Order: sequence, then C-alpha cells, then structure tokens
Amino acid sequence: MQNNLWEEGFDLMLYGMGTVFVFLTLLVIGTVIMSAIINRYFYQEPELTPEPAVVGNTGTPVSGKTLAIIQAAIHAHRAKQKH
Repeated sequence: MQNNLWEEGFDLMLYGMGTVFVFLTLLVIGTVIMSAIINRYFYQEPELTPEPAVVGNTGTPVSGKTLAIIQAAIHAHRAKQKH
C-alpha cells in the first residue's frame, strides 16, 4: 500500500512538472517567434533627438528667510550625524 502511494505521488509530480515545463517552453518559443515577426515587418528606426540643455535656474526664487532655515536644518542634520 505504501509503495503504491509513493508511485502515484511520483507519477503525479512528473505529470505536473512536465506539463509546466512544456507550457513554459511553448510560451518562450511563441514569444520569440512573435518578437521576430514584429521586428521583421514593423521595425522602426528610433529617432535620436538631443534633449535641450537647461540653462540657468528654472525654479522659483527662494526668500532669504527660507534659505537661512534650510541652511540651519542642513547644518543641524550634519552635526547630529557626526555624533
């Protein structure tokens, strides 16, 4: 009885793993074929356009008070990290 149960479990395992292996193999083959078809018949050369360079500060101006607060916070954070 015990041997028969092991054999059935092993057969079920092989059947399940074989099914998954065959499915994944077919999926990979199908993906490769579809990719080849798309690249062969619908290939477009990518357009390489240079991005415009950003010149100057494009952000909003920061007031002196806000700048002082930011600098104090950075200084306090760096002082805390040293200890």
